[in-house]
Amino acid sequence: MAYDFELGLSGRTLVRDIMRVKKGENVVITADTNSNEDVVKATATEVFSAGGKPMVIWTATPEGVGKAADDMLPQKTLTGALKEADVWIEFNEQWLLYSTVFDKTFETNHKIRYICLVEMNPDMMVRTIGRVDIPKLAKFLKIVGEKTENAKKIKVTSPAGTDLEFENHPERTVSIRTGEVEDGMAAMLPGQISWAPRFETINGTIVFDGSLVPPIGLLDNPIELTIEKGKIIDIKGGWEAQEFKDWLESLDDEMMFRLAHMAYGFNPGAKLTGNIVEDERIWGGTEWGIGNVGAQHLDEREGGIDAASHCDGICTNSSVWLDGKQLLDEGKIVNFPELIKLEKELL
Repeated sequence: MAYDFELGLSGRTLVRDIMRVKKGENVVITADTNSNEDVVKATATEVFSAGGKPMVIWTATPEGVGKAADDMLPQKTLTGALKEADVWIEFNEQWLLYSTVFDKTFETNHKIRYICLVEMNPDMMVRTIGRVDIPKLAKFLKIVGEKTENAKKIKVTSPAGTDLEFENHPERTVSIRTGEVEDGMAAMLPGQISWAPRFETINGTIVFDGSLVPPIGLLDNPIELTIEKGKIIDIKGGWEAQEFKDWLESLDDEMMFRLAHMAYGFNPGAKLTGNIVEDERIWGGTEWGIGNVGAQHLDEREGGIDAASHCDGICTNSSVWLDGKQLLDEGKIVNFPELIKLEKELL
């Protein structure tokens, strides 16, 4: 088995340091028929070693993600198990995040600790978890997250042509994927900072030059989106752009043309692979979510914003300005000495 020894250590880091599994806790691991069996077994082994009670649920691989997967899922059975779980580790290739199962689980189980690790394989698990200094990364992310949350206006550009500006919403918090998962939290792979701006203030151009999932994966040609007041009003590019437009229209939901959130990527082991969970964390990249907006991105009074599905696109080597002061210059930290030092130590 590839990375046999290293995978065990990575599983231990995930189970004990990130998910903080305690003796006697019920841990549900979900996977579909395209998930990596070695990763699932290594994680379940570490859950048992930590004194937890692992339960692995395999399902057929849906043809879509989020709510687009609903019709192919055993929803009642899955939801029933997850409502009673202390910890949920998701390894599904077609993710359950934002699905009806996910929504119903969090409506009733307010203490569950969840992490979404889409398409995790041994190589990725070793690079993005096992070999990462999680405490140091957490320190870095918290500083960047605080500076971002305190900013009123943000500008983002990229060499591929991204150029847009927006305002932050004062009552929406920034979600920082530090690798510290608390009760009631929906977490992702460490190394990401995401938030929902004032949607109506987002104007300009987004150019995805990394990947777009779904419906494509790695991009051979950039996809250019024209954004007005948080809505996609035009899509330009090659065959990928047309495929993306056709996919959005096929869902027959106006909300699928709305931006859902923005994110920075900061995992030192991440590389562009077409696996969106990893792609979202390539160092110095920015990501835009489109469609369904999870309640964790909005304030308590707003709840979530439903849409037929959700997709994420990557802009590589991004530059970012916070209230006019530059934070990122084509993917590297500038102007903040403490962050520059941490960046050098992590990379």
